[in-house]
Amino acid sequence: MTILIEHPDFGSQVDDPKVHEETNEMVLDGGFVVPKGISNEAFLAPEVNAFGHGFRDYNAESERQKGVEEFYRLQHINQTYDFVRRLREEYGKLNRMEMSIWECCELLNDVVDDSDPDLDEPQIQHLLQSAEAIRKDYPDEDWLHLTALIHDLGKVLLLPSFGGLPQWAVVGDTFPLGCAFDEANIHHKYFKENPDYNNPAYSTKNGIYSEGCGLNNVMISWGHDDYMYLVAKENGTTLPTAGLFIIRYHSFYPLHKGGAYTHLMNKEDKDNLKWLHVFNKYDLYSKSKVLVDVEEVKPYYLSLIEKYFPAKLRW
Repeated sequence: MTILIEHPDFGSQVDDPKVHEETNEMVLDGGFVVPKGISNEAFLAPEVNAFGHGFRDYNAESERQKGVEEFYRLQHINQTYDFVRRLREEYGKLNRMEMSIWECCELLNDVVDDSDPDLDEPQIQHLLQSAEAIRKDYPDEDWLHLTALIHDLGKVLLLPSFGGLPQWAVVGDTFPLGCAFDEANIHHKYFKENPDYNNPAYSTKNGIYSEGCGLNNVMISWGHDDYMYLVAKENGTTLPTAGLFIIRYHSFYPLHKGGAYTHLMNKEDKDNLKWLHVFNKYDLYSKSKVLVDVEEVKPYYLSLIEKYFPAKLRW
């Protein structure tokens, strides 16, 4: 790994299932636990997260939930159109570091997402859990396996060598700037304190955009999604456009879960959204306390990285 500038900074499959000693459940390759009697040929989405709550339950009473709400208060107040434009320009230079995809994966051992009500494990485990779950159901779509592995790598923005950005500028649900804040956004009430809220140019449904303009022409709140999209695109990845779309918009829950902002999409966006809906199941529901054996699956993912990316990338 070559540091350029100092700034505030995962296989082979196992075919035979094993029995989990404590739960008497089948453990499939990659460490996923599936109750007896369930086919091991497809990923089974659980009903509750590791904390015993429903997934993305922002109202469950817990100390973690209180922290999540405070996170969204800060995010909704501080993410403005001008702020995002400035951050995109600054980080779009990709002059922070040179390293491989795998080196970046290893950096995430030190990152925990404060906005996530479902997960408190290191991010590298979430990446592998998502990728391994997709590999079971879509064995021939290797680009989708790799997309799952790298979709959250932009969270390195939380580390001192990448600027040590605050959590509200890196993680959490994303949303458009430059138009009205749709009520499908989590904790919508806090947008009233955003300086853009009372800007007449941004207060209508379309705002500064035209219907069907395409999401590529819409300013989305800054975070790890857009940063990793810029890194992948500018370093010449050969991932298909659907992969890049997933990376860029996987946190855009108001769109792909709430159905908001669809009036801004063009035909290509609508085609790619189908793959994002596929991906979202694994991104959300694969979060587990059962950890993946990194060394076991590492050779497979290294082969995909070599196929779709250069050896070293600018970050």
